[in-house]
Amino acid sequence: MQHRRQWLSFAAATLALAAVAPSLAQEAPVYRFSPVNQYGLELTARYWNPIIEYITAKSGVKLQLKIGRTSADTTAYVLANEVEFVFSNHLFSPDRDHLGWKVFGRRQTPPIHSQIVVLADSPYQKLEQLANQSVAFPGPEALVAYKFSYAQLLNRNIPVEVVFGGNMDGAFAQLASGRVKAVGANSQLTEGWVKREGKKIRVLWQSDPLYDLALMASKNVPEKDLKAVAKAFADMGKDVQGVKILAASGNLVGLLPNASFVASNGSEYVSYRNFYKTAPPNLR
Repeated sequence: MQHRRQWLSFAAATLALAAVAPSLAQEAPVYRFSPVNQYGLELTARYWNPIIEYITAKSGVKLQLKIGRTSADTTAYVLANEVEFVFSNHLFSPDRDHLGWKVFGRRQTPPIHSQIVVLADSPYQKLEQLANQSVAFPGPEALVAYKFSYAQLLNRNIPVEVVFGGNMDGAFAQLASGRVKAVGANSQLTEGWVKREGKKIRVLWQSDPLYDLALMASKNVPEKDLKAVAKAFADMGKDVQGVKILAASGNLVGLLPNASFVASNGSEYVSYRNFYKTAPPNLR
């Protein structure tokens, strides 16, 4: 009888562990990945979802896309600690450095520039002619497309009516419709829009070259998971399947087919950080 009771106790414990095991397996963390809204919501999702699925499969670390309605909304998620990985350049200001975000990679593309552009048939030939006219920008968080370009207008004492489009495509839609006379832009996104829409533009001003946006991780991500995700991104352009996904996603937004990801320690972004040292106070 005593042996029977011991066996029953052992069997019950085994069954309990078996019941708990599946729930433990399901407790692997799911990390939210938030890229800034460079395009409309649908296009942003179509570009990033295949990449995120690939990174999840290769790294063994579950990533899930999380984007807001506008680039400012998406950055608000980041600042509220609601995401763990980002593709952004919104975190290089002095007041955000203390948040502990770490650069682990970047997208390898030709240099990008901040620009102020008009349609090719526009009567505006120089920046000074934009005085008191409406100019569209993606949103107040857009460092290259808004802060760099608007700072140029402020530094030249050229007053304009600022219109936010929510993302770069939204800003260009305002230009195409005639709602605004010019757009503050990221050259990479300008080129993509021109290819997709078949429009021609004139560049009135362009900044010095800058690196494309950074892949960054929250300080709350365990080192082993960060290393696995970083390796998957860096190896994607060397893998046959990864190359196909990058080419297909890049084609959607007008990127070159070889636009892959490379490792980074963040040193490439000194020009972004330096911007805040001389920027007009309302843009810091």
